[in-house]
Amino acid sequence: MRTLPPGLQAHLDSGTTTLCHCWRVTLKNNEKLGFTDHDLTLSFDGTSFEASAGFTASSIESSLGFSVDNMEAEGALQSTRLDDARLKAGDFDHATIEVWRVNWQDVTQRLLMRKGHLGEVTYGDGAFTAEVRGLAHVLSQQKGRLFQFGCDAQLGDGRCGVNTSLPSFSDGGVVVSVEVSALVLSGIAFADDWATRGTLSFTSGAGTGRSLAVKRQRRMGSLVRVDLTAALPFPVVAGDAVQLIAGCGKQFSTCQQKFNNAPNFRG
Repeated sequence: MRTLPPGLQAHLDSGTTTLCHCWRVTLKNNEKLGFTDHDLTLSFDGTSFEASAGFTASSIESSLGFSVDNMEAEGALQSTRLDDARLKAGDFDHATIEVWRVNWQDVTQRLLMRKGHLGEVTYGDGAFTAEVRGLAHVLSQQKGRLFQFGCDAQLGDGRCGVNTSLPSFSDGGVVVSVEVSALVLSGIAFADDWATRGTLSFTSGAGTGRSLAVKRQRRMGSLVRVDLTAALPFPVVAGDAVQLIAGCGKQFSTCQQKFNNAPNFRG
């Protein structure tokens, strides 16, 4: 049972209330975004909660035990901080979300109704729907190591140990032309398929700091074509700088011959 702050309890007991919802979203990079369904912007705890951001919420379901409690946050892309490109790029995936009930006349009178994580985010036609999962959902996730034929480490992580910044595994280039799910690059010296199943990171332009998975990489004379696993989620233009990281097929032969890393193979 929740204990209401005395000020908020007195406000509820008055019979006439001035309440609204506030949502605080904390992204993986610790960026905090605030939204409210009130018609004026509110501020508390160092966060500004933007008004008229188009957020609405479904009913909140709570239950005893360890079952997963879900709700949904829906909205129109009316905020400059909720643009379609950021949603498609995955900036909001697995973000932490807090749902507050607030007296908009006195924001010190507030109650945290729910805290959880954003699950599946769907979008289209200028609107989005984001599933809000209760904190108990992590208890249903698989923990520990899954033993399988292929390596279960990520190239370059602590279990793998490969230094992906070495020139043989990382090369910088520039975008020459752009397709829906492919780029043509100049300045890349990799042979065919060296970066297949690798990573493409952007070091300038709208995608700065973001990375995409490479489906296939092949040479076109002095240029290199990179096919991506999905359509580009943000604008890319000729001249954007990128870093192409070698790919790993997760097989022992790849680990041994390409990376000279057989002792760390995790298959």
